[in-house]
Amino acid sequence: MNHPSIEKIWQHYRLEHPDAPETYDAWAFGDSEKMADDLLELVLQGKKTATASNYELYEVENEPIPYEGLHNIILNGQGEAIAIIVTVAVDIVPFNEVSADFAYLEGEGDRSLHYWREAHEAFFKREFAQVNREFHEDMPVICEQFKLVYTGKTVN
Repeated sequence: MNHPSIEKIWQHYRLEHPDAPETYDAWAFGDSEKMADDLLELVLQGKKTATASNYELYEVENEPIPYEGLHNIILNGQGEAIAIIVTVAVDIVPFNEVSADFAYLEGEGDRSLHYWREAHEAFFKREFAQVNREFHEDMPVICEQFKLVYTGKTVN
């Protein structure tokens, strides 16, 4: 993604935080514009402080997994940079061992583990379908906790 707002928000952030790393990732939550906007709103409200991703897709796409200290520019559904989060913890656990505490931190739905499992199983099945793989209960999940460190509302 290369919306001009990405570089703009990063420049503003680095002016205020000169010790920030030179690199960052830029991405949107979910797999639709609506999901990206809805989950971003939860981050901005302070309800969402964690996210889960499909470890196997990082292997398929040969991408490095998130790590503590990683700066992420979060995009809305239109690809515009809205916020910056920093990863504060990363654990890789089987899907069926994701904790209720982590599900709560994700901030979605009623914040229950039951809701988390239903929503994420459906999401991971859609992701796997795109790479001809199948969901399984013990698939590794990257459980990433983050903190919101910057919003770009003042730079739009």
